[in-house]
Amino acid sequence: MFGKILIANRGEIACRVIATARKMGIRTVAIYSDADRVALHVRMADEAIRIGPAPADQSYISIPRVMEAVRASGADAVHPGYGFLSENKAFAEALEAESVAFIGPGAHAIEAMGDKIASKKIAAEAGVSTVPGYMGLIANEDDAARISGEIGYPVMIKASAGGGGKGMRVAWTEAEAREGFGSSRSEARSSFGDDRIFIEKFVTSPRHIEIQVLADGQGNCIHLGERECSIQRRNQKVIEEAPSPFLDGATRAAMGGEAVSLAQAVGYRSAGTVEFIVDAERNFYFLEMNTRLQVEHPVTELVTGIDLVEEMIRIAAGEPLRLRQEDVKTSGWAIESRLYAEDPYRNFLPSIGRLTRYRPPREFAREDKAVRNDTGVFEGGEISMFYDPMIAKLCTWGPDRQAALEAMREALDAFEVEGIGHNLPFLSAVMDHPRFAAGELTTAFIAEEYPEGFSGAELPEDTLRRIAASAAAMFRVAEIRRARISGRMDNHERRVGASWVVALAGRSFAVEVEPREGGAKVRFADGAVHDVVSDWTPGQTLARIEADGDAVTLNVRTCATGFRIRHRGADLDVKVWTPRQAELAALMPERAAPDTSRLLLCPMPGLVVALHVEEGQEVEEGQPLCTVEAMKMENILRAERKARVAAVKVSSGDSLAVDEIIMEFE
Repeated sequence: MFGKILIANRGEIACRVIATARKMGIRTVAIYSDADRVALHVRMADEAIRIGPAPADQSYISIPRVMEAVRASGADAVHPGYGFLSENKAFAEALEAESVAFIGPGAHAIEAMGDKIASKKIAAEAGVSTVPGYMGLIANEDDAARISGEIGYPVMIKASAGGGGKGMRVAWTEAEAREGFGSSRSEARSSFGDDRIFIEKFVTSPRHIEIQVLADGQGNCIHLGERECSIQRRNQKVIEEAPSPFLDGATRAAMGGEAVSLAQAVGYRSAGTVEFIVDAERNFYFLEMNTRLQVEHPVTELVTGIDLVEEMIRIAAGEPLRLRQEDVKTSGWAIESRLYAEDPYRNFLPSIGRLTRYRPPREFAREDKAVRNDTGVFEGGEISMFYDPMIAKLCTWGPDRQAALEAMREALDAFEVEGIGHNLPFLSAVMDHPRFAAGELTTAFIAEEYPEGFSGAELPEDTLRRIAASAAAMFRVAEIRRARISGRMDNHERRVGASWVVALAGRSFAVEVEPREGGAKVRFADGAVHDVVSDWTPGQTLARIEADGDAVTLNVRTCATGFRIRHRGADLDVKVWTPRQAELAALMPERAAPDTSRLLLCPMPGLVVALHVEEGQEVEEGQPLCTVEAMKMENILRAERKARVAAVKVSSGDSLAVDEIIMEFE
């Protein structure tokens, strides 16, 4: 067995590998860029080596710099994680040349399967069902438009070396094919150093289902069942689960068999994933094979009890598989929610900054429920613009899908993140969406259910009333404390009023609060009474409340006139007034938002990649104006209406802050 492993990665996956290596008694070495010098993976490892500046091409994907760290550390094995160099044939060969084990497949399998064009040819030759498409090299936009027309729209434009949703576009028209080809190639060059592009038919109403495989160096290969990864945004997975709520036994067996056959056809070893697109009739088509550990591997681990990282290490050390296919048993259901540093209220644009508060829910594993949080950040740390926006992967397990789903709802409510924009509210809203709860999923779920973007969840009437009752009870507790601190009253509880008006989500409720042991009874004007039990005290940011006998978790921030409360995807500004304050508040005029209609503002911190228009130019609605790169993803900013460009305030290559002016219009 290895004595020391270097992890050629960063963030949560580096922390994940370190945890298993530590369990196995293996020392670990972290590498880090200047942006990651105090990162969590650096703190966790036994040793840490600087490899260069913040940009990935000067650090994490620079083979010479990583190899220098390998030599300096004396590591006898390297785990690449995912992304960066995990599917880079040259890196695997460089390690082999220095007799350092690569904890992954051989260079031949990486080349064959990591290249999406070559992998589809091999899959077709092996009898695996594949999506119709053009697997040759595409030279320019004219070629892309011609080939797309021959295949038939819609088409998927994809980077051959891509992954994680980068370098991928769906085109429904010739114009979109031309534009998508340019953007995909640019993203692919920036992220992977390989700008080869291919085009295939886009299957409508598809489900994205993948099979986890394990193979050793002695020719043994098994599969560990499937994961459903259909909830995606911009081809980037957001929520995954195992098993799939859609597959039947026959389809599962057929997909698993094909995955194993494909892995054996290329002499695969290590953990890998064979991805399929599945249509509404359960016809499945090979999509690609990821020759690495997948981001969503924890859900497979939760339902099988198998540590995939440990199996990868043992296989790389030359050990045979410890399991046969008949030994693989699954139990229960697992769901993973990816917490990203992106603002769902601003079309999911990336967000960077300092995590002023980061408190994940408590991790535990019981017979009836489990919560796991894989993360690479900490409170006080910074989210950088240079890397992937993932903050954490929150996973829950239950004996069935409903139990896992309810555990996820509770865990998301208990997750505290402040200081940056994040997608926690959106994740919570999806968990409560009737279509998701029913397992009726496709990769178009987000586009279909949130066509105008996400503006917060709308909570049902009974939930709003429970929150209003809880807020009134909590506010009374806060008022008593303020009275005690001020010293202005002797009998504080008697002198604090019982009548309040709670305003939230456009609703207003007049209530009477009657204190009792451990909580309060809150009576509404219509006579309804809600029983609130809680030990919440002012200053606590989580309120665990029993409302009418049901457990409710509220994420709470206190303000002068009430609270900011987050619950089940809704971000609520809750005002608690005396009746007189409510009367006066109703007379206050609403503050008008500033007029920015003549400005193009940068929606996220990022780098100006290209300017598509000049001063004095007439632009049409929907026309590209500027491309801004943030967290390795290119974002095209378009004209909202017909106008003339009066001034361009930035240049290509400029780094911009949020709401910095890019252009002015006449």
